[in-house]
Amino acid sequence: MDSAEYERKIASRFAAFDQDGNGYIDREDFSGAAAALLAEFGTTARSDKGQYLYSGAEAFWQGMAGIADVDGDQRVTRQEFITGAAKRLRDNPQRFAEIARPFLHAVIAIADEDGSGVTPSAAERVLRVLGVQPGVAKQVAAALDADGDGRISEEEILSAFAAYYVTPEP
Repeated sequence: MDSAEYERKIASRFAAFDQDGNGYIDREDFSGAAAALLAEFGTTARSDKGQYLYSGAEAFWQGMAGIADVDGDQRVTRQEFITGAAKRLRDNPQRFAEIARPFLHAVIAIADEDGSGVTPSAAERVLRVLGVQPGVAKQVAAALDADGDGRISEEEILSAFAAYYVTPEP
């Protein structure tokens, strides 16, 4: 796969972060995603889990801005995402997982409603809230449960998340 094709595929991931569709990724996209997840799972913003999620969203935003906001305007444009995030993270997908870890850990805490792990159906709900098409969300959530035990581990989620955002494959 050539570099231009890789960049086009990574650019398609940009829309998932640009939650409000205004053409750039900013702090509000991350806090908006947190608010939508809290609403989906009936968790209040003032609860410990709610505060943890907002804190994780802020950490994720800071990490994203740190690697991609080239001009320092507190917004990541599509081009900054392609040239900053994709190029820096392609060689080290685990770096992206580490940037995302606080947010994903908080999402897992909310989606794991009974304390026994995230189910594929809860993962599907998270994916739909984050903008994944319903049919695709169901398929991806099922695939995340690679061992078929009905639970998805944090490491499975982190690895899949990093791979999705920094590799060209769907």
